[in-house]
Amino acid sequence: MESLFSDDYFGYKFPEPQYLGSKYVFRGWIAECVPQDAEVVLDAFGGSQSVAYTLKQMGKTTLTNDFLSFDSKIGKALVENNSEKLSKEDLDILLSENSDPDYYDLMDKVFSGIFFTHEDAQFADAVRSNVNKLSNPLKESLALTVMCRSMTRKVTMGHFAHTQALIYAADPKRIKRNRSLIRPLKDLFLELVPEYNAAIFDNHRKNRSYNENILDLLPKLNDVDVVYFDPPYCNSHADYQSFYHLLETYVEYWKDKDFVNGTHRYEPKRHSGFDKKSEAIDSLKTMFELSKEIPCWIVSYNDRSYPDIETMISLISPYKKVEVKQRQYQNSRGGKGSVAGSSETLFVCKN
Repeated sequence: MESLFSDDYFGYKFPEPQYLGSKYVFRGWIAECVPQDAEVVLDAFGGSQSVAYTLKQMGKTTLTNDFLSFDSKIGKALVENNSEKLSKEDLDILLSENSDPDYYDLMDKVFSGIFFTHEDAQFADAVRSNVNKLSNPLKESLALTVMCRSMTRKVTMGHFAHTQALIYAADPKRIKRNRSLIRPLKDLFLELVPEYNAAIFDNHRKNRSYNENILDLLPKLNDVDVVYFDPPYCNSHADYQSFYHLLETYVEYWKDKDFVNGTHRYEPKRHSGFDKKSEAIDSLKTMFELSKEIPCWIVSYNDRSYPDIETMISLISPYKKVEVKQRQYQNSRGGKGSVAGSSETLFVCKN
């Protein structure tokens, strides 16, 4: 990757994610498909933000989007943010006592005894109550991003669609493999702050992180040279709200949701249009129609997803010429689609 592009920003390191469907291991391959003369690049489904961060490292004006708030906060913290870091004074604020009645005990009431001990849940509530006291949207996003990453480190498999977290945290064999399971959440948070601070850099572009459904955002954007699409792989664990509901609940600090099933996922869920078979094809058609003026598309996909590869090509072909590239997963990365033996597919689409 460094040999193809300017080395100026590749000394910075994206904090490695623990995120189902993350393109972290493929980010260099995806970057190779971006035309070197492209100025403005949109990552339409930012997710972990590893691809958007790479685009920023390439010196592009980087627009990133995700309809989930916690993902959008990662983009704001690491892509839109060019300079703001968490200082010792900021940490003193974040680690102070919980003093805001609007952000008091949601994590403790909803998730204690499922994912966290009472003490860890109280700590999460206290930090959340103090985030707004930073009075800087970029620092607020950075603090929330570090807390969300800290919470995923506390949970085996790094997601919240199971109810075994505390059972695993009492298993000596699992603890031996991953001591984060029994470490205080506060310690994990403080350990991660320097890593995230070190990832902040200025590529001298006006980057932006959006929090919208991509079908609503596309009509608002102009002069985009390249769009990278990584839609949920329908039929391959596409329901990110079920896997990361706790992080969304934490960032939004819901007051008007019901918390259902054993994992206390929020209800109703947000509507994406891409994670159900009954809606996926129509949403893809609409997305491609709204993007027809963008000269280059790069579409990530998987050969175990719905619709199938041939159908995807047929949806793209009315607008662009399609080149298909594939790489096989050598190891499982989490999710049904990214298992060893399946293939990650890139559709490189140009006028």
